[in-house]
Amino acid sequence: MPPMGAELGWSRGETSGALSLAILLSGVCAAPVGRWLDARGPRLLMSVGSVAATVLMVAWSRVSSLTELYVVWALIGVTMSAVLYEPAFAVVTAWFERDRTRALTAVTLMAGFASTIFMPIESWLVEAQGWRSALVTLAIFLGISTIVPHALLLRRRPEDLGLHLDGDAHGPDHRAAGGCARSVPVGVALREPAFRWLAVAFGISSMVSIAVHVHLVAYLQDVGYDLMFAATATGLVGAMQVVGRIILGLVGDRAPRRVAAAIVLGILPVSLVIALAVPGPVGVFAFICLFGAARGALTLVRPAFVADLYGRDRYATIAGALAAFVTAGTALAPISAGMAYDALGTYAPLFWAYAALSAVAAGVVLLAKRSDAEPVMPSTPA
Repeated sequence: MPPMGAELGWSRGETSGALSLAILLSGVCAAPVGRWLDARGPRLLMSVGSVAATVLMVAWSRVSSLTELYVVWALIGVTMSAVLYEPAFAVVTAWFERDRTRALTAVTLMAGFASTIFMPIESWLVEAQGWRSALVTLAIFLGISTIVPHALLLRRRPEDLGLHLDGDAHGPDHRAAGGCARSVPVGVALREPAFRWLAVAFGISSMVSIAVHVHLVAYLQDVGYDLMFAATATGLVGAMQVVGRIILGLVGDRAPRRVAAAIVLGILPVSLVIALAVPGPVGVFAFICLFGAARGALTLVRPAFVADLYGRDRYATIAGALAAFVTAGTALAPISAGMAYDALGTYAPLFWAYAALSAVAAGVVLLAKRSDAEPVMPSTPA
């Protein structure tokens, strides 16, 4: 943002608004993308999405007006829904059941290091080439590293290749008792209370998580820390996200999914209370450890929970509908938190409110349980 804004005379609000628009549109597209994935699989969608992402990064490098920037980022938002976490999770869910949490952990661990790896590279490229040429270089790398693998390697589900879930040598009849996934019709899933409780719980927790993370540097400065300390502490959130995912990957399948979800969501309000009530660097770093771990584990809990409740045959459609609710709150979180701060002049009341809301989310997720009387169908290969 800084070099682009400096060249073209745009404020941080004007440039970051393009990202909010992209996030919002990615949520709007989540449900139709989910239906596509269930019906046709990821190969064409993610291959075309990778081509579009590459082209749009080059287009971004050529913008000269705010209108052009917002049009490009609106299209990037649509593309995000086709290539980021949600479709990747749909692929994992289609190929894994017993080892699903470990497989999701592997995907998110790689993605968790994205900013750690690419932010320094991007900074170096901007200094060496300028922001426009840096975007072109990154676009070339993006195209080479994603288009061909998606086109050649992705398949809808293991049954299409004569294989079985989790790489088992035998079919579902030979799996452990209770191991076969259930499949719930989409209409049934979206009408039942469990889905609504999931939407409320994960919508609130995602909103709080994003709002606090975006404003964390400003909050730490507001309570008296210098910029270097605030930036370093905030940067540690990413490392703790990886730790949280590793821990959940190791123990996540040993507890009932609702209990694991409630524990993860419950860590979020505890971390905020520590940040507000425990003074000094000790409180800050205790908050960072818990907050980062909760953010990282939250990424894994949602797809695993949805798959456990509704099976894998219509997973992408149901998860896409859930993502639409969650992403709406995510998109509004940064700007609403900023407006609240402008009105109050401090973050403390806002963070206390976030602690209370996230505690409610931890309790609500325990209600996301399907009745034994609700109709389910055995999972069958397409």
